[in-house]
Amino acid sequence: MAARTTEPARLGETRLPDGRLLGWAEWGPADGVPVLLCPGAATSRRLGFGAGVVDTLGVRLVSVDRPGLGASTPAPGRTFADFAADVRRLCALRGLGRPAVVGNSQGAPFALACAEAGLASALALVSAADEVAAPELASALPAELRALTERAVRDPAAAEEFFAGFDADAMWDLVMGGSPDCDLAVYRDPDFEAAYRRALTEGFAQGAAAGYARDTVLAMGRWPFDLRRITVPVDIWYGEQDESHSPDKGALLATRLPDARRHLVPGIGGALLWTHAEPVLGALQAHHP
Repeated sequence: MAARTTEPARLGETRLPDGRLLGWAEWGPADGVPVLLCPGAATSRRLGFGAGVVDTLGVRLVSVDRPGLGASTPAPGRTFADFAADVRRLCALRGLGRPAVVGNSQGAPFALACAEAGLASALALVSAADEVAAPELASALPAELRALTERAVRDPAAAEEFFAGFDADAMWDLVMGGSPDCDLAVYRDPDFEAAYRRALTEGFAQGAAAGYARDTVLAMGRWPFDLRRITVPVDIWYGEQDESHSPDKGALLATRLPDARRHLVPGIGGALLWTHAEPVLGALQAHHP
């Protein structure tokens, strides 16, 4: 399957009741079945997925900038619950109802927070950042990641300051340095590389990495929501060559969710969202009433 991404069909910002803005981008028909995307680390709303597929399937894909990234107003000290509350307001204001939700990479725990808050009709976790601070995973983590995780749990303020030192180029180098050849073939495609780099540049466009840093500390700490309360259907997707997002490729995560199916896809790693958009979206559509 070819990896594809295109410019959004619609782009805008929605003003929340407290005056902050949430940036969003949309692909597919405006009257399509809503699917909300929580993008990966430090990327803006512009990096969607499923070009062409969303039109064929009749999906209205809506990607949202988390606070402090892209066009969304910063919200220092925000929590997962704060993000879910923002999404609840966005869904009401944009007429999304109770959408299916996709969480990619670092966006996965934010998607889970939305599901626990009752906002999702179904969930897809794609190349999901796992709860690396869970005690059951500690022994499986590489030493460097284990040290960072312990730091994020022990001193989140210091960890947030550390992650605030990143920029778009550092993020690009981090992804390229940790990706297998099958993913690099996707990321290094000239059109995709341009789109990915633009999304990273926009992710840091507000002059600081505070949005990314806050996301990372939240994602790397203990998740405050009860996964057993997420009773909607959940599809968990990992590429068999993904060595970056979960030490067991979501095996433990799947057991912690009451209605989860785990998919391992051969021949790809963390770039799975862009190479396998059709089965990801098709599985969500199968859960649509």
